[in-house]
Amino acid sequence: MNKLSKELMAEFFATAVLVLLGVGVVTNVGLGPRGNFWGVNWITVNLGWCFAVVVAAMLAAGVSGAHLNPAVTFAMAVKRGFPWSKVLPYWLAQTAGAFVGAIGVYLTYRDGLVSAGMPNVWTGGPGTVWDAAFSATANAVGSYSIFTAGFAEFIGTAVLLWGILAAFDSKNFGVGSNLGVLFVGFAVLAVGASLGGPSGYMINPARDLGPRIFGTLVGTQGLFGADFWWLLGPWVGCLLGGVFGVFTYDLFITPGLNKE
Repeated sequence: MNKLSKELMAEFFATAVLVLLGVGVVTNVGLGPRGNFWGVNWITVNLGWCFAVVVAAMLAAGVSGAHLNPAVTFAMAVKRGFPWSKVLPYWLAQTAGAFVGAIGVYLTYRDGLVSAGMPNVWTGGPGTVWDAAFSATANAVGSYSIFTAGFAEFIGTAVLLWGILAAFDSKNFGVGSNLGVLFVGFAVLAVGASLGGPSGYMINPARDLGPRIFGTLVGTQGLFGADFWWLLGPWVGCLLGGVFGVFTYDLFITPGLNKE
């Protein structure tokens, strides 16, 4: 087995774990007993995704670099010398892994999902998608346009890249490689808590597309709407946000770092 095949296997497996745990916490909070304060549920989702990223990244970091995200792979190719020949294979492995992770969530929560009418636990979108699926007060918490949600994906992905670049930049603060994934998880937590409301903070095209396809296959309605959000937000917004993140890191931070 060649090096690329090993990297793709790691990306596939770790992205499946990422989605299993990340979409799993969304489903668990949505279907399980909840308190009266919706924000507590949102905090639980943020924390779940944080640790999902930590566990998944720990699995693959030593093999593939643990991109687990087409936006990260694309940004690394644009500005960090990652081979362009690997970009599409990485994207395919990541998306396939996300699809398999969604299968795991479905098998775990099938009874509850069926009882609830197969709500959208799989992905986000403009407005209060998650809340609309589970809360009788969805209309009371606001809604967002495609543009606003798209910008949230753009800037959220940029913040993710800032966290990744800083955590693994040996010229910066010097986080140990074994602790770097923890700080990336913290970056995801920060994005979710601070910027995640308008779109559900996909900040990862594969994490969105794989579960979106699976959710459609098992009967969740409206996941591929005529507004093409699935393409404009999680792909265009996230890919551009990742590139913006790496360029701004190199503009504002890299020049001030010790060159040795």
